[in-house]
Amino acid sequence: MAMGNFESSGSGQPLSEINTTPLVDVMLVLLVIFIITAPLMTRAISLDLPKSDSPAVTAPQGTLNISINARGEVFLDKQPISREGLQSALEAAAAKSKQTPIHLRAERDTRYESVVEVMSLANRLGLSQLAFVTDLQKKSQ
Repeated sequence: MAMGNFESSGSGQPLSEINTTPLVDVMLVLLVIFIITAPLMTRAISLDLPKSDSPAVTAPQGTLNISINARGEVFLDKQPISREGLQSALEAAAAKSKQTPIHLRAERDTRYESVVEVMSLANRLGLSQLAFVTDLQKKSQ
């Protein structure tokens, strides 16, 4: 590869070789960025959970129906209840049977934190029969 110098050798012709080192450097940097970001893009998950086309299931006797609205308010069998009241109700259900089923309904815009609090409370009390209830998705014709 010819290196240019500042001395005038008298030829007067411009240097006609392209220096590809900066091009290779840029391409290597872009390759490293692509290698790092490609796995991150495949792990992104877009969720829109509240609709389902599964058949409706009838609730067995003694099922606790817990609902959470978008404001984080909790309802037990369609009656508003405080977090302490919910804990008392779940403790009473756990005292009867650890297999008491819980059906959890949450609005689409409910904060995940509110849902996790209810799930965590039920889990701490040993209630593991938890089901999420969704709206039936209407099939387009």
